[in-house]
Parts: sequence; structure tokens; C-alpha cells
Amino acid sequence: QWGGGWLSAAGFSDFAGSTIVHACGGAAALAGIIVLGAREGRFTTSGGKRVMVPFAASSIPLVTLGTFLLWFGWFGFNGFSQLAMGTFDDVNAISKIAVNTHLAGAAGTVTGAALTRLIGGKTDIVMMLNGALAGLVAITPAAGAVNPLGALAIGLGAGVLCYYAVELIHKTNLDDALDVFAVHGIGGIWGCIATGIFAVESIAGVKGLIDGSFSQVWIQIYTAVGTLAYSFVVSFVSLDLYYRD
Repeated sequence: QWGGGWLSAAGFSDFAGSTIVHACGGAAALAGIIVLGAREGRFTTSGGKRVMVPFAASSIPLVTLGTFLLWFGWFGFNGFSQLAMGTFDDVNAISKIAVNTHLAGAAGTVTGAALTRLIGGKTDIVMMLNGALAGLVAITPAAGAVNPLGALAIGLGAGVLCYYAVELIHKTNLDDALDVFAVHGIGGIWGCIATGIFAVESIAGVKGLIDGSFSQVWIQIYTAVGTLAYSFVVSFVSLDLYYRD
């Protein structure tokens, strides 16, 4: 549990801060793209409708390299949120956290690849990498609370939600250059709620839905909504005041 205040009092569970870091960042990014508007040339008019102009990634190899650098760093971010490495039990716990992290990232990757192949007819590398990051984001709050099957389910769900969130954003007039809201915002929300679903009491002392309790799911939902609302409103007002003509 992070910090104090009402989140801690509510029993909110977030192992390595996905809600605090990623979901809040996604909400702030959404506020930013609303206030700042689209990049020049991002949209055009066709048949009386405003249509998005696809921007190709400048370098797929560099996007891939960046993703795997983040993936590698995630082992440290999640693993050493355990905060201790003095005994065999500590090392064992960190190892399990690393496995969960890797499985969720892999599940998100495969899901992104499969959906683009099945729906679009060919594998979209960028969407596949988005799926990887969404899986890593989503497992962050649950890495120390779930078993490997739970990690796979969280990664799979993140890949699906990320895909449809990206598609939805692309159908709007919002210009999210790096799909930050879809990957980090939606992935963070899903990870927070999924912690309440897949948490195993014997692993982390948090009893999730799979252990027969809905109460943690509800806690995760309303704390996530409250945190995101706060981040979005504060970011929107601050940006609007700063960039107002």
C-alpha cells in the first residue's frame, strides 16, 4: 500500500505504483491533448468529415529497442519494490515478481500481435509493442499479489483493452502521439482493478475475487476513479491556465 491518507485507509492495494504513476500519467496526458489540440497535419477533411492522417513511426527498430529497454528496466522497477533482499525469502519473492512481470508483458505482446493479425489482416508491430507496455503497466500493481496464471490473465486483458482504446482514440479528434492514455491510462486502470480480481491472499495478504471476495475489487475501482479524476482535473486546469491565450 502506498503512502497514507484515504487510499491507505480504504485498503487500496498497489504493489509498485501503477495507479499512482501510470494511470495518473495517462489522465494527465489526456488533459494535455485536449488542451493543446492536435499536431499540424494530423487531421484532414474528407467527404465533409474530419479524418485522421496516419503518421508512420519514424523508426520501427528504435521503437522496438526502446520498448525492450523499458521491459528490462521493469524488472528492477517491480522486483525491487519488494524493498528487501537480505534473505532467501526476499530473493524468492523478487524472483516471483520478475516472472509475473515478464509473463504479463509477454501476454500483452502476443495479444497485440494476434488482434492486429485477426482483425487487420497483418501484424502491426507498434500495436504489438503497445500491448507489451500495457501488460507491463497492468501487472505493476499486482506483481507481488498474484500467481503466474493471474499475471497472464492481466497481461492478456491489458493487450485487448489497449488495442480497442487505441482504435477508439484514433476515431476521435484527439491526437495522442504515443498512445499514452490507451497504454498507461487504460493499462493502469485495468491493472488496479485486476489486482482486486486476481490477488491471492496466501501470497500478499489481499483477498481478491478469485479467493471469493468482491470487496477488494470495489476498493480498487473507487480509489482508481478518485485518483484519476483528481489527476485529470488538476492537470487540465493547470495546463489550461498556462497555455491560455
